[in-house]
Amino acid sequence: MKKLLIVVDMQKDFVTGALGTPEAEAIVSRVKELVNGAEEVVYTADTHPENYLQTREGRLLPVPHCIKGTAGWEILPEVYKAGAKVFEKPTFGSLELMDYVKAGGYTEITLCGVCTDICVVSNALLIKAALPEAEVRVVSSACAGVTPEKHTAALETMRSCQISVLI
Repeated sequence: MKKLLIVVDMQKDFVTGALGTPEAEAIVSRVKELVNGAEEVVYTADTHPENYLQTREGRLLPVPHCIKGTAGWEILPEVYKAGAKVFEKPTFGSLELMDYVKAGGYTEITLCGVCTDICVVSNALLIKAALPEAEVRVVSSACAGVTPEKHTAALETMRSCQISVLI
């Protein structure tokens, strides 16, 4: 069984920065635990240009965050495994990550990170669509949504799409 852990957007701006939440701060130790126990880990990094506010997303979410090269864009060092691959993505889901997972022959893919209701669910659904026979899992205790209610709703959506939700 070939296993992969995907850590989604555990960047400073989503944990303690511009869009940080107490819920995101609370999952850091659980994410670190998963990283330390994983055979292989990759990361996604929400990545925006300096003119973010002029982009479609920036007009709909006018909070500058994860601007490439800034401190807020960096993955939290306590959850980063040195040398691991990072997929920069300008939007919620990463097609490059989906292709990587599909080409890698993984049979068990586990996701954790932020935000459950935006980037985690987007990437989980892309991977499930690409690999319908793979075991795609999300660790709920290592995810945080924009709000606790949206976190719960996203977990239910993933369960409905045959993604296993673990504690």
